Order: sequence, then C-alpha cells, then structure tokens
Amino acid sequence: MSAGTAPGTTVPGGTVEISQQGAIATVTLSNPGRRNTMTEAMWRALEPACARLADDASVRAVVVRGAGADFSAGADISDLRAILRDEDSGRHDGGAVAAGEAALAGLHKPTIAAVQGYCLGGAWQIAAACDIRLTSSSATFGITPAKIGIVYPTAGIERLVRIAGPATAKYLLFSGDFVDAERARVLGLVQAVHPAESFWDEVDAFAERLASRSQLSIQAMKDIVDTIDSAGDGEHGGAELARANEHWQQLMATAGDAEAGVGAFLAKRTPEFTWNGGRDVQRHARPSIGTGDPAP
Repeated sequence: MSAGTAPGTTVPGGTVEISQQGAIATVTLSNPGRRNTMTEAMWRALEPACARLADDASVRAVVVRGAGADFSAGADISDLRAILRDEDSGRHDGGAVAAGEAALAGLHKPTIAAVQGYCLGGAWQIAAACDIRLTSSSATFGITPAKIGIVYPTAGIERLVRIAGPATAKYLLFSGDFVDAERARVLGLVQAVHPAESFWDEVDAFAERLASRSQLSIQAMKDIVDTIDSAGDGEHGGAELARANEHWQQLMATAGDAEAGVGAFLAKRTPEFTWNGGRDVQRHARPSIGTGDPAP
C-alpha cells in the first residue's frame, strides 16, 4: 500500500476506503447522505480491509473514522435481517456485524476510533473494537436495541460490560438514550474528548506518536492486556498469561527495539525502532471477546 489513497472496497450504497499517509492507515466508512449507515456489504468489507492492513508492513497505526461529519449512524435498518444472519449457521446471531467487528478487534496493530458526530448502535461496536477511542466534542453516542426490539448477541454485550461495567451497560442498553462526548468519557466509553475545531489535529498527532513508538512493545502490550481481559482468573488464565509473557520476552531478546530504545535514551536522542513484526510472529488470533454488536 503506497502513500495516499489506496483502492478501497466499494459496495452498493457505501464504501470502506483505505488510505495511507506515512505509517498511518485510515479506514473510512462512507455512505453519503445516510450518515454513513452500514450496509451488509460494508460490514463484510471490513474483514478484507483488516487483512490488508495486517499484511502491510509499512502500516504502524490505524485510524477508523467516518466520512464527513459523522462516524456512523449504525447498521442500515433496511438491510438488518441480512446483516444479522450468519451465512454458515443460518441463525440471526450477529452475522456480518460479528465478522467485521471480529476482524477489527483481531488486528494486531494499534487501532484508534476517531469519532465525531453520530456513533449509534452497531457503529459503537466498530468503535469499541478499536484499542482507543478519541472523540470530538461534537460526538453523540447511542446504543439502541430496545428502541427497535432486537436482542444483541452475548458477545457484543460482553464487550460493552468489559468497557463500561454492568450498571452502565444496562443503563445504555435499556434506555437507548443518547449521550454526548463528555458524558461518554465519564461513563468510560471513550478515552479523550477534544474540541471540534482541533479534533483532527489531535487525532493525527496521537496516531503519529503511536507510529513512532516501538511496535514490539505496542503489539506485546496489546496481546498481554487482551489476555488479561479475556482469559480471566484461575489456572487457565494464569497459564495463558504466562504463555503470552514468554512469547514476547523471547521476541524482545532478538528484535533489537530494546537496544535501540535504551541506547537512544542514554545518548539523549530520539529512538528509531525498526521491528515491524507481522501476523506470522503473533501468538494467535486476538480473543473474540465482544464480537458482533448488531445494533442499527
């Protein structure tokens, strides 16, 4: 993938576009005139888009955003039955939403959801699948199953509970109330709120910082944090965490980033981290916690 705009995945009624500037790739959700509502084909386009990003060694950080003034108003209601249906099982248990969200959650590189305007229903699950959520002061969030009479798959609810806690999850799921950016920060849904006029400058600066950091450290910490979050307590969780630690400690011993970082610190200069391991050095696929919020 070269700098500038790479060919995206164009689908009827919307586009999932990948562009790149330097080491930062941007995934843009676009459905003009419909607040970037997600059609079934757009949901399904997320998986190959994430595969491309995983395989491109030049990409060191990923920003997910909506085109124009909104992140996304969620799943296309007119396409909802097809979106929620799993093609393999025939059950309405997450379908295309689960597949798209799982692909994003499984990406081993650092991901940032850049949210402005509306982020509703299933669009929240896209944001939740990212490692970090930065929002404009213009952002509005809503998680809305009770407004249209659907039941979210367990995995989507689990991700929300892990992020915000059971009481807040119930409040948002039961009421379907919209919350503004600052309230979302207080509830734990997002990590930072920036003024609308400087939002994209803040996003760009943060993405640049992540891209400049050691990818060995970031990918290792992502795996270890996710393992702690998903494996749970007890013997199994402890064993899985030990395996994660052993894997990354071994890589650290040979990757060269530790030497580069320590040497730069002692010499009082900016480090140049060169390790850019791909999917072949990952322990396993990321945990599937929270895959598939089928919200509209």
